[in-house]
Amino acid sequence: MTTSPRTTGACPYPFKRPSALEQPTELRTIREEPVVPVELPSGDQALLITRYLDMRAVLSDERVSRDLTRPGTARMTKDNVMFQDPHISPDPPEHTRMRRLITKAFTPKRVEELRPRTEKVVAELLDAMEKGPRPADLNEALAFPLTIRMTCELLGVPLEDQHKFRSWTDHFLSVSRFTGEEIGRARGELIAYVQQLVAAKRQKPGNDLISAMIAVQDDDESGLSEYELVYWVMLLLIAGYETTAGQLGSSLVVLLSRPEDLARLHADPSLVPSAVEELLRLQVMGSSLSMLRYVKEDIEVGGVLIPAGSSIIPSIESANMDPAIFTDPETFDITRRDNRHVTFSTGIHFCAGAALARMELQVALEGVVRRFPELRLTAPADELPRNEGALIQNFVEIPVQW
Repeated sequence: MTTSPRTTGACPYPFKRPSALEQPTELRTIREEPVVPVELPSGDQALLITRYLDMRAVLSDERVSRDLTRPGTARMTKDNVMFQDPHISPDPPEHTRMRRLITKAFTPKRVEELRPRTEKVVAELLDAMEKGPRPADLNEALAFPLTIRMTCELLGVPLEDQHKFRSWTDHFLSVSRFTGEEIGRARGELIAYVQQLVAAKRQKPGNDLISAMIAVQDDDESGLSEYELVYWVMLLLIAGYETTAGQLGSSLVVLLSRPEDLARLHADPSLVPSAVEELLRLQVMGSSLSMLRYVKEDIEVGGVLIPAGSSIIPSIESANMDPAIFTDPETFDITRRDNRHVTFSTGIHFCAGAALARMELQVALEGVVRRFPELRLTAPADELPRNEGALIQNFVEIPVQW
C-alpha cells in the first residue's frame, strides 16, 4: 500500500550538529521514514530520501531531474543559484554526451600520473610546516594549498593565478555567508577568468586537462562547445579544490581526535586507503543540499508516492549510516571492508573527480602520519569552529602542535 508524503513537521535542513565532530542527532532515527519533509535555507520545502537503496534507485530514475531551473523547484538558498545554468542541460541525453567527453579526457591514468607529483608537493608543504611557526594551521599549511595546486596543475591553470580561486569558490558555494550581489560579482569574475583561460589553451594547448577537453571529440566528431568547456572547467575547479580541501582537513581533525587510530596508521600505512573510505563515508564536511532534484512524474519511494512537481534531496549522509547496508554504521572503523558509501554520488552523476580526490587524500594522510607521529590539536576537536553558512562546512582553522 502506498501512502502520501508527510506534509507537517518539516525539519530545518541541513541538520545542525550537536558539536563539531558529532553527527546530527536526526541521523539516528530519520530512516524510520523513507521520505521526510525538510525546510531548506531558502525557506522552500523538499522531501529527504533517507535510505540507501531508495537513494540509489532515485538517482538512476529518469523521472527525476537535476534541472533546478524548472518552475516550482525548491531553491537551495535565497541568494545563490549554484549549479543552476539554463544553458546547460544536467539531464540525458545532453548530460550523457558531455559526461562521455569529459570522461575521455579525465582518465584514471591521467590522475594516477599525478600521484608522484602529489607526493612531492605534500613533502614540500610538510617541510615548510615543520620549519615554520608553531602552532601551525593544517588548513593553510596543507589542505588548501595542496588541493588548489594539484587541481590547477591538472587543469593547466598558471601558478601565479592559483591564489584567486579561494575567494571565488567561497562565494560560489555560499549558502548564507554572502549577499546575492557579492555572489554574482565573484561568479562573473570566475567565468571571465575561465573564458580567457580556455581561449589561451585553444591558441597554445599543453599537456593538461583543459587542452584535452578542447581536443576530445565524440564518435560523430563533435566536441564540447565553448560554453560547455567553461562550465565544466568551473565545475572541476570547484569540485576538485574546495570539497577535497574540506574533506582532507576534516579527516585530519577526526584522526587527531582519535590517537589510537592515528597510531595504527603510523604503524601500518597500508590501512590508509580503507581509512580514507571510512572518513568519506562519515560525511564529516557537509550535507546533501547540493543533491536537490526535481520529480518530473509521480514516483514511489519506499511505499510513499511522491507526486510530480516535488523537490527531493537524496540524503548521502543518511544513506551512509543505513544499518541495512553498513554493520554498526555509527562506529568509525578504519579497517572497514566493502565500504559501499555513496559520498561521491552514484549513477550518471557519479563525481568525475572521485579518483583525484581519493588519490590526494591517500597521499596527504600517509604523508602527515609518517612525518608527524606526535601531531596533536592545540584545542579540543569539538570546539573547533566550522564554516557555517557554506555548502562545504569545513573547519575554519585546524591548529596543531608536535
